[in-house]
Amino acid sequence: MGLRYVGNIVSAGLNGINYPVTTVEYLVVAGGGGSGGFISGGGGAGGLLTATGYAVTIGSAITITVGAGGPAGAGVGNNGTVGVDSTIVGGSTITSKGGGYGANGNSATTGGTGGSGGGSTSTTGGSATSGQGFAGGTGSITLQQSAGGGGGGGSVGLNGTTSSPYIGGNGGTGIVSSISGSQTQYAGGGGGGTGQSGIAQALGGGGGGGAGGNYATPIIYPVAGASNTGGGGGGAGYQTYGAGQLGSAGGSGIVILRYPSYLAPATSTTGSPETYVTGFWRVYRFVASGTITF
Repeated sequence: MGLRYVGNIVSAGLNGINYPVTTVEYLVVAGGGGSGGFISGGGGAGGLLTATGYAVTIGSAITITVGAGGPAGAGVGNNGTVGVDSTIVGGSTITSKGGGYGANGNSATTGGTGGSGGGSTSTTGGSATSGQGFAGGTGSITLQQSAGGGGGGGSVGLNGTTSSPYIGGNGGTGIVSSISGSQTQYAGGGGGGTGQSGIAQALGGGGGGGAGGNYATPIIYPVAGASNTGGGGGGAGYQTYGAGQLGSAGGSGIVILRYPSYLAPATSTTGSPETYVTGFWRVYRFVASGTITF
């Protein structure tokens, strides 16, 4: 048995044939939640799961689902939408839950539940899925003037202030992973909206969370969650009725698999994952649903 050198990669095998893959490391991030209309809470980040030791069966396809971000709510009284789950389905199933929706501010509705919880102007932010994220923040019930941030993969969404100046809560922070070969943050919560003029936008959490909207001239609209991060959408501010009281959408999720580069590459994939070797690792980065077979 010899050693094969490819660049700085050492690949061990018999007669140039790689050893088979038996387990892989994974990161599974679901779609972030969308925010509602009219001074709404920020959307919760998509649930995030990461671990080593996912068992692979040679010749059996593993199905990858990358969840879409939840759409925005538009108009007074409309909540956002929960993000879509991301999954790995092979010998076992890994499911990260879509982020909870940001609640609209017109009726002080509780934030939606999900991987991380959505923010609200109610006394109750949305709850999270254990081990996948954190709860959303709350805001001001009185006149619904501020909203809480959506929860993130690494911390809760912050509460909006309950007296003047009414300031939306920042989104919860995400989690940094190096599974792709570089330090990247995922699953930030969306910032909450505010109904008072002259107030800075609430910040989205690091990891793709969108900033919240504001009451201002010109109008400051909320920012959608970033694609392929699972970030929650920023909450709507107070806008004129003609502007539609728009919330913002959550960011789509992502699934990443990796294993030592001296092991055999996949025999087939669908969904066009980005495939590369970095350092010691062979990486498959899915930004759309597909399959992988070893």
